[in-house]
Amino acid sequence: MAGQLYSEFKEFFPDNAVEYFVSYYDYYQPEAYVPQTDTFIEKDASINDEIDKLRHSATSSLFERNDVIIIASVSCIYGLGSPEEYKEMVVSLRVGMEKERNQLLRDLVDVQYERNDIDFKRGTFRVRGDVVEIFPASRDERCIRIEFFGDEIDRIREVDALTGEVLSDREHVAIFPASHFVTREEKMKVAIKNIEKELQEQLEKMREAGKLLEAQRLEQRTNYDLEMMREMGFCSGIENYSRHLTLRPPGSTPYTLLDFFPEDFLLVVDESHVTIPQIRGMYNGDQARKQVLVDHGFRLPSALDNRPLKFDEFEDHIHQIVHVSATPGPYELEKASDVIEQIIRPTGLLDPNIEVRPIEGQIDDLIGELQDRIAKNERVLITTLTKKMSEDLTNYLKEIGIKVQYLHSEIKTLERIEIIRDLRLGKFDVLVGINLLREGLDIPEVSLVTILDADKEGFLRSERSLIQTIGRAARNANGHVIMYANRITNSMEIAISETNRRRSIQEAYNEKHGITPQTIQKEVRGAIRATIVAEDTESYDQAPAFDKMTGKEKQKVIQEMEEEMKEAAKALNFERAAELRDLLLELKAEG
Repeated sequence: MAGQLYSEFKEFFPDNAVEYFVSYYDYYQPEAYVPQTDTFIEKDASINDEIDKLRHSATSSLFERNDVIIIASVSCIYGLGSPEEYKEMVVSLRVGMEKERNQLLRDLVDVQYERNDIDFKRGTFRVRGDVVEIFPASRDERCIRIEFFGDEIDRIREVDALTGEVLSDREHVAIFPASHFVTREEKMKVAIKNIEKELQEQLEKMREAGKLLEAQRLEQRTNYDLEMMREMGFCSGIENYSRHLTLRPPGSTPYTLLDFFPEDFLLVVDESHVTIPQIRGMYNGDQARKQVLVDHGFRLPSALDNRPLKFDEFEDHIHQIVHVSATPGPYELEKASDVIEQIIRPTGLLDPNIEVRPIEGQIDDLIGELQDRIAKNERVLITTLTKKMSEDLTNYLKEIGIKVQYLHSEIKTLERIEIIRDLRLGKFDVLVGINLLREGLDIPEVSLVTILDADKEGFLRSERSLIQTIGRAARNANGHVIMYANRITNSMEIAISETNRRRSIQEAYNEKHGITPQTIQKEVRGAIRATIVAEDTESYDQAPAFDKMTGKEKQKVIQEMEEEMKEAAKALNFERAAELRDLLLELKAEG
């Protein structure tokens, strides 16, 4: 959803800084300890370089421009470095400025840039005599060339990082830090002293409680981190010491992306009925995992302060907020000073017609409807109640020659984007799902939405769920919804009544202004580069012995296992994720 919004806003605001800030992990398994089996699992992560670049671009834009729009996921409430420190450590360079070349090199190292004269990439710099080339962390194609004449900056140029072609001359350039966790040397010394003090206090408590093994473990791990910080200025897992590095008191609110904005910024919460509960729940899940690490000597108690915002802290950051939802929850309605209905669409499109048909013979009836829509080159969404029903229906439709796909919870977000794109392109005509077809799907080609077992009252057939599902057919001039039910439940009645109310207002407006509804003409865009995913692969469990496979087959197996590993980590099944990670290392070594 964030990727779709980012692409659209880039088109709506071509001259403004439209940025993207989501979690940069392709795969993230946090540190975890399982006391029952005495199993410690190290943090393991795969960072998406493209998304990391976009995150740096977002934060640097906030300091350089006023016309900034950032599309962010809920990861924006996770801990980030101090914005003041980040801004203060910017390396500002101007033509004619007196500065020694070696001093510039030291400044770049201080802001986490690495010297690399061979592999020139983001976050590095290289030196050739009196010329220093810097590859900013927020770029992927252009670098900055600084030319010295003695101890003076003679020329600043923007050049193509690959070809070396000069693109433009610059009078000034600001080099933002290559990490959001940057700390000045004097502050680092204070932080190290505070960490040492906390370590001694925690060791005393553990030894008094008879936790000798835990105390030894904590002492060894923390001293190693401290040595790395003294020598290198950082260590693995440095974010766990973020409270000390920013000199914050215990329990204080961590810095997040929200702190990088000016005070008068506007926050728009899309699909707020889903996003707000997500934000509420993030703190508790994070604390439960970290408390186990602290209790067993893997981390200092201050690691608990490297966390997402609590909900009340999130509210304190926000001064202007707009909740956007077709079905706002009690929180949004209670907090809103004004509730504005968006009923009239610029295209004149109406909310869909709704029809209720009996459950008996629903599949045969459904097939007839599918064939009618496919003949018109239109698409169909089918929502069922259970995974088994979705699978069985998908298999049956495939057997009778209908091009169909099944969208289920095990499919990753990025792969989901590709499936929806393929539906729009006509690679298949019908998409079957359970709860994943409610919000966030903007598919103008869909003219029919069918809801099986609509009268089974519950979460998936509540008035809110039904209204969201009905809305998926509101992008097409021929939008139609069929509910298969033997009775009309209270939720169905409310959803149908609300849809009819909106439709009557839209019809009256169109008639008054002579508007003919027109299906949205929307280009099928490619996913942003960071979200391109591979094709589906067969389960590696059913594959032949690895050593007898072709290179292509081996790659498929490895890809499938990586997907399962990521899913296991996401589900907090750390032992399974670690097991798969180790197996993957073996397979890659063999291959």
